[in-house]
Amino acid sequence: MEPRRRLTSTRILRFLAFAAFPATLLLWWMGTLPGHHLPEIGREIFGNIPGALQAAFYVGMGAFLSLTLYLFAERSRSWERGGPESRTGRWGERLKNMSAGLEMRTLLRDRAAGLMHALIYYGFVLLFLGTVILEIDHLLPEGLKFLSGNFYKIYSAVLDGAALALIVGVVWAVVRRYGQAPWRLRSKTKAEDAWILTVLGLIGVTGVFTEAARIAVDGRPDFEVWSFLGYPLSSLFSETAAAGWHQFFWIAHVVTFVWFLVVLPTTKLRHMLTSPANMFMAPKDRPKGAMKELPNLMEATDIESIGASVITDLTWKQIFDTDACTVCGRCTSVCPANTTGKPLDPREMVMKVGEVAASTAPGRISSPVSMDAEINIGADSLFERVTSEELWSCTTCGACDEICPVNIEILDKILDMRRYKALMEADFPSELGKAFVALENQGNPWGLSQQNRMDWAKALDFEVKVLGEEGVDSADYLYWVGCAGSFDDRNVEVTKATARLLHEAGIDFAVLGPKESCTGDPARRSGNEYLYQQLALSNIETLNDLGVEKVITQCPHCFNSLANDYPQLGGDYEVVHHSQLLMELVANDSLDTTAATGKSPEITFHDPCYLGRHNDVYVAPREVISASGASLTEMERNGTNAMCCGAGGARFWMEEQTGKKVNVERAEQAIATGADEVAVGCPYCYVMIDDGVKELGVEMKVRDISMILADSVFED
Repeated sequence: MEPRRRLTSTRILRFLAFAAFPATLLLWWMGTLPGHHLPEIGREIFGNIPGALQAAFYVGMGAFLSLTLYLFAERSRSWERGGPESRTGRWGERLKNMSAGLEMRTLLRDRAAGLMHALIYYGFVLLFLGTVILEIDHLLPEGLKFLSGNFYKIYSAVLDGAALALIVGVVWAVVRRYGQAPWRLRSKTKAEDAWILTVLGLIGVTGVFTEAARIAVDGRPDFEVWSFLGYPLSSLFSETAAAGWHQFFWIAHVVTFVWFLVVLPTTKLRHMLTSPANMFMAPKDRPKGAMKELPNLMEATDIESIGASVITDLTWKQIFDTDACTVCGRCTSVCPANTTGKPLDPREMVMKVGEVAASTAPGRISSPVSMDAEINIGADSLFERVTSEELWSCTTCGACDEICPVNIEILDKILDMRRYKALMEADFPSELGKAFVALENQGNPWGLSQQNRMDWAKALDFEVKVLGEEGVDSADYLYWVGCAGSFDDRNVEVTKATARLLHEAGIDFAVLGPKESCTGDPARRSGNEYLYQQLALSNIETLNDLGVEKVITQCPHCFNSLANDYPQLGGDYEVVHHSQLLMELVANDSLDTTAATGKSPEITFHDPCYLGRHNDVYVAPREVISASGASLTEMERNGTNAMCCGAGGARFWMEEQTGKKVNVERAEQAIATGADEVAVGCPYCYVMIDDGVKELGVEMKVRDISMILADSVFED
């Protein structure tokens, strides 16, 4: 017995393409059935349109609807080359996401662009729905027709309003793109943009003039005044010429819509459909900050390749992303690498993947946007278009994913390609190789002895328990100090301050001491999944053997790994960032901040990417700063839009040889606030921002929030 054929999007679209033509002809036949009459307040369907033109309308519309669906089916064949990825369940969240897209809420983050798109989108959709309503009324039996009387008047007014919105939106788009266009639009303006705006504009204009000429043909009845555009324009047509002009504009309107049906699947205008669909599919099985799961490489024996090098290494969703892109460039505008002159351009990353996908698709399909003639893609390798320099410029800050109005996942693609480059080709910056060796041999990227992990505790006036040592079988919390907190001089002070605060609040905590190794974040985010798993599995074994359930850490990268990545390998813990626990301790009066009385320094806070965007922790560090008695002054880029310090994605261990240093750019933004001090909540951010401020020669303190809070708790 043959296996049952799986229902796929391609099969569904092909069926619809096959069915569209006969279904349209069926509608034509139904419209010829007797029982139609002209209502007192309403319109005659196909009034003044000869039977031959009506036949051409239905035959042509059916044929081109089939063509449109067929062209989408061909694109679907390309999507299906990708590997499996579950995007089901969580239906309420999916509908909410799609609703946000349809309501333009994500686009309205940029108010001008959002309003412009809303005018075009809603104007077009309402006009389309108006046409559908007209056809439904046309096909209904006499007793069920509804497009007459007051309903018809409202219908006329709404459709004229929709036409006006569409025309205004298109004119605004023309001015925005070809007049005072921001660079992110100018840099990607292609000939197809003009075609798209032309066809949308003509749909609106020909629709209005068709309506105006029809009203003139009908003798300009008083009730048509509700058509507030068509009625006044109808005076332009004389009684003798109105019928001819009506047929002319009707034909033009139909031809323009047929043109639209061709443009829709073959240009970026397809995002009218694919973008809302992409938003619907956005929720995924893994946490926001987690990378895509791979099998246990310590045990796997049948893996031929790791990461992504060819189109088929991507998932179907990653390929679909490229067809959902609106090419707006918002991702590029917030990318710290791009804004400081590095080769990476997140939008280009999506476009390049899409170009390779389109050029090597099983059917003939167009690229996401029209390609330059000199670009020649001869194989399905992603590296036909994507360079190593682009991949290694990424700080994995997630700003591109966060700002994308249609939920395109750019970072996943970069990280998958990094995995291939690092593990299959050993193509990574030489400095990174030194960090890999140190991680493998010493368990930390500094390459220092594990026996020195507890040196920071010698300066404290109380004993820090080490879990697993004699007499220390358990603790309420494991304090995960991290490599920077153990070995970096500046961050050792953060560790001391945090430990003192925990001790002062009566928190029962212990550390791992020499048994703690790097979580593996630098290895994983730089593509070395094998080394990451080595470190992670060793740590998980240690934590599980010791019965650890709750973990505190001051490093957002450790926090993200322990909370989001480790569950993939069997490490499930309740993980809190020190800002979250400190906020709680202040709120329940476990920490007395009266020492802050009289102090009110002005502080600006730098949001760590792996605390904020990757884990949505924004309030806790600010509450801690406020509890210290400080006045908080925000940088222009803060919260979800905060700029990276430049250290993420293992960039901390690589040289920055191109363009302006990211940490200097961010330090300038901090200095521009006029604050007395910069507060951080990440060891990497501490070093990067502090170095940036010093490089600029400015006297400005940079400290972790625990150090600032400690000043308010301890008199010394």
